[in-house]
Order: sequence, then structure tokens, then C-alpha cells
Amino acid sequence: MTELISIVFSFRNEEDNIPVLIERVRTAVSSAGADYEMIFVDDDSSDRSGEILARAHAHDPRIKIITMSRRFGVSECVLAGMRAARGDAVIYLDADLQDPPELMPDLIAKWRDGADIVHTVRTRRLGEHPAKMWLTNQAYRLIQSTSTINLPINAGDYKLLSRRAVDQLVQLPESDPYLRGLVSWIGFTQATVSYERQARHAGITHFPLFSRNPWKTAINGFISFSFTPVYAILISGMAGTGLGLLLVLLGLIGLVFGGSGGLALGGLALAAWGSIMAAIGLTGLYVIRTYKDARGRPLYVVRSTLGLDNQSRDGSPA
Repeated sequence: MTELISIVFSFRNEEDNIPVLIERVRTAVSSAGADYEMIFVDDDSSDRSGEILARAHAHDPRIKIITMSRRFGVSECVLAGMRAARGDAVIYLDADLQDPPELMPDLIAKWRDGADIVHTVRTRRLGEHPAKMWLTNQAYRLIQSTSTINLPINAGDYKLLSRRAVDQLVQLPESDPYLRGLVSWIGFTQATVSYERQARHAGITHFPLFSRNPWKTAINGFISFSFTPVYAILISGMAGTGLGLLLVLLGLIGLVFGGSGGLALGGLALAAWGSIMAAIGLTGLYVIRTYKDARGRPLYVVRSTLGLDNQSRDGSPA
């Protein structure tokens, strides 16, 4: 039986790219011996993208369109497309043709070999400012080094997810979802495919270095999977308090021997600062626990079961 591959595009104002994109995707998926549906999620475009897609749908019903009522964001549109997807696997990518559709047979092959998630890792990024590339690399490394997930360096928004991975991902109720991190967080068998990212086929980037989106994405990635700043505040506060009290003690000893008492006053100020920072850090730990509960992620994701056919999904007797 031929597998159905759902390809999801989150886009805005890509009228010059869409016709070429459709043809290249159709050729790529067909060469992999799979059927397809293309789901275009329009994040409130102001150009002719909707008209072009409507005409394409009239010729090929496998091209489907979801149009947002306003701009919601890239990740939100991807999740909307995934919820509508019927495929045995879902591939999502940008519509600007920087990520080559010709890579899809390689992603599908990895999935057929047993991978639930296939990341594409960029070895080079053509047509992008060196400063943006450097900052992007550093952001990946910072998130990787401080977070609780294994985030592949330079793995962007071009991935394949199996049906069970998609089903888990769309259940996560987080606002401002950091999709690259969440895909890694759900686990399962993960693989990578390397490629060289091209410059845009047409138009200008919607995410220049000094725009809101790249910085928002980096910050979301950091705060979604790392509580290092809170622990740093707590540790620095405790260290400051301890050092301040030591200086107060040394200052008082100095007073006994005729000192001015300046050291004791400095130590007292440091201890006061440290105690405030420690209190903020300690309060932050309680906030973290509340945040973990409020964001609603499941405590775990089950890979498979054995011998539980007579039980319900939550483990209780059926």
C-alpha cells in the first residue's frame, strides 16, 4: 500500500515561489514512490498567494489551503497544518525554496528505516548575512548547552515526523511554542540528513537579522527548555551572602584592632544584596514548578507497550 505523505507549509506572501515549489515537491515525493497532500497554511498573506493556491487546488485536489484570520506565527501555522494532515508521515518546511524539496526522498527513506523524526541539518547557509549565521549558531549552542533536550545544531524548520510523533506534538498546549525544541523533546527514534541551504528563490526574507522574529525564536528556545538563569541568580545570591557575612566578620575583627569599619559596612551591603538575590532565586524555583504544571506538557511519552492489551492507555484496567 502506498504511503501518504503530508507536506505542510507555513507561509506569508510567497506568490513568486508557490508555483515552482508545487512542481518541485510533486516531483520529489513521486520519485520516493509515495502519494502526497500539500497543506498550505496562509498566515494572512497580503499578496496573490491565496489566488494562486486556489487555482492550483482546482487542478489538483491534493493541494489544500488553511487561511488564518490574522497573523499568528510560523509555529502556530505549522501546528494547524499538522492537525489537518492525514498522512502516515508529515514533512514541514518553509515555502521560500531555501530548503530543497529534492531532499524529501532522503527523509522518507530514513522514516521507512524506522526513524520517527528526521531533522535536516544545514552544513552551509547561502545568501544569508555572516552576522546572522554566527548569531544563529551561537543561539543553538547556548540552548544546547543549558537545556534539558538534545537540540541538533543548525537543524531548522525542515523535518519529517511519523504519525505517532505528530499525534504527540499536536497535543502539547503551549503558547509561543518553540517547535524545534518540542520536536526534539518528544523523543522517539531521531535521525538527521545534511544539506546545503540555498538562497531564496524569489522575494526577500521575512526574517532579517534586526527584525523581531529571529530574536523571539532564540529567546523562546532558551526559556522554554532552560532554567539556568534562575539557578544562576540563586547561586550568586547565596555566594554573595556568604562572602558578605565573611567580610562583616573580618571587618568587626579589624575594628577590635583599630580598623575603620569600612570592610564591615561593605560586607553588610554585599550580604544584603546576596540575600535579596537568593530570595529572588528561591522564589523563582517555586515559579518554575508552577510554570511546569501550567504549560501542560505530559510527564512522559510512551514509545511502545508489551503485554498491556487488556489495559486502557492510562494504565488502569480496561
